Order: sequence, then C-alpha cells, then structure tokens
Amino acid sequence: MMRFLVSRLASALVVILGVSVLVFFLIHLVPGDPVEVMLGEGSQPADREALRRALGLDLPVHVQLGHYLQGLLQGDLGVSLHSRRPIGEILLERIPATLELALAGLVVAVLIALPLGIIAALRKDTPWDGGAMAFAMLGVSIPNFWMGPLLILVFSLWLGWLPVSGREGPASLVLPALTLGTAMAAILSRMIRATLLEVLNEDYIRTARAKGLSWGQVVRRHALRNAMLPVITLLGLQLGALLAGAVITEIVFSWPGIGQLVIESIQRRDYPVVQACVLLISLAYVLVNTLTDLCYAWLDPRIRLGQ
Repeated sequence: MMRFLVSRLASALVVILGVSVLVFFLIHLVPGDPVEVMLGEGSQPADREALRRALGLDLPVHVQLGHYLQGLLQGDLGVSLHSRRPIGEILLERIPATLELALAGLVVAVLIALPLGIIAALRKDTPWDGGAMAFAMLGVSIPNFWMGPLLILVFSLWLGWLPVSGREGPASLVLPALTLGTAMAAILSRMIRATLLEVLNEDYIRTARAKGLSWGQVVRRHALRNAMLPVITLLGLQLGALLAGAVITEIVFSWPGIGQLVIESIQRRDYPVVQACVLLISLAYVLVNTLTDLCYAWLDPRIRLGQ
C-alpha cells in the first residue's frame, strides 16, 4: 500500500513538473507582449523597457524558468503581471466557484444517468431502452456553447425563472449545472447500461435469482456494485475535467471560476497566472485519479493497489 502511494506521488510530481515546464515555454511562444497590453500601444519605448525590467521579462527565458521553478518549490506562485496581486490570493477567490459548479454538474449527471442507465439495461430492446439511449445521443451531440445559450433563452428570457448569468445565489447555479451535467449524463448513462448488461449475464446473478432474490435486490446488492467499476473510472476523468474549469460554460454564464480566469489571463498575456491555473488543473487531475484507484479497491476487494 505504502509502496503504491509513494510511486503514485513520485509519478505525479514528474507529471506536474513536465506540465509546468511545457506550459511555460508554450505561453512564451504565444504572440503578444504583456507590457504592451498593460501600457497600451501608444506608450513610450522607455516606459515599456522600464516595466519589462521591473517585471523580470528582460531576462533570458531559461533564467525566468529557473526563478519560476524555484518559487514553486517554496510554495510561491508569483505575482500577477496585470494586477500585481499574489496569484495564490487570486486562485483562492476563484476556486470555490469552480468547485461549486463542478460538484453541482456531477450531481446533476449522476441523478440523470443512473436511473436512465439502469432502466435501459433492465428493459433492453424496449422503447424505454431506445428513449434513454436517444437522450444519451442527444446529450453528447449538443455542445455546451449551444446548450448554455438555449437554456438562457428558454428559462431566463422567455420564462424569467432563473438569472441569466453571474453567481448571486443558488438560482444562478441551476443553468450552468444543467449545461455541464446533461453532457456528462449522456456519457455516463451509456456506460452504466453497457456494464450493467455485461454483469447481468454472469453466473452469480443467476445464482442470486435462483435463491429467490428479487430483481431489485439483485441489482442493488450484486450487479450495480460490480458494474460501477468502469463507471468510477469515467467519473474520475470527468470530474477532473470539470475541476479543470469548464471554460465554455463559465464564459457563457459569466461564472467567476478558474476557466474564466484562464481566458482573462491569456487575453492579458498574464503568464504567471496562466501557469498557476494549469498547475492547479494538473493537481486536480492527479488527485482525482488517485482517489479513483482507492475507490476501485473499496468496490472490489480482489483489486490490490500494489499490483
């Protein structure tokens, strides 16, 4: 167990370091000058050069990379080039909004996908199965940048039930969560149906039925527990993507999360903030994947983490 955790932590550190270095160089290759964005095109060359020296942008790229990595080792994410505020404070302001949206989207997805997948599996080749899979296909086919404005048009502008955008209360969370959750529910429902159909054909399911257990008991006690293993993997990957900040959804609904911060920082050429956001996204993926492995061991005792 300890050997597995140590190996996972070591590999995670390598992944995070590689992502940080790669993003650092890619951002510096993007056309545009942050000093020009901050001062404007009409600024004097002397003012630009002075600000560039003050920000350390006049140093060679490898020297800037060394300073950046040294700061990471000390737990210092640096200072925003645009606002001159510590990046840690900026992230702490945005993380709760992204966590709230991601968890709400995940809850919506599970509440929709679980009954749809179970019904489709238990009523295979019936209109219930066809309707559930049609919904899944529809959910996968509709992109967030179309679903979001459509929900705004119907529930905000036409019916006036929900706010158009912003984060001003529970009502503001409904439409963004639906936009994220429906797309994820479409994928999850198809996975639940496929794995549950495979499990229902196993010998131990027939044995449980022969002992007199009802279909509901068989599904709850035996089938779902084993069918959820691939679903847990998919949930982990999808939750990592949600925690990364659903950029399109946050932009459509003006949701003040990490995704919107990334777009704003790219437009301002705020290199340190973009790098910190990508580092946070990498940490989220690594953490979620580790938790997924632990859930695997809990659901199936045959799985050994050291293997």
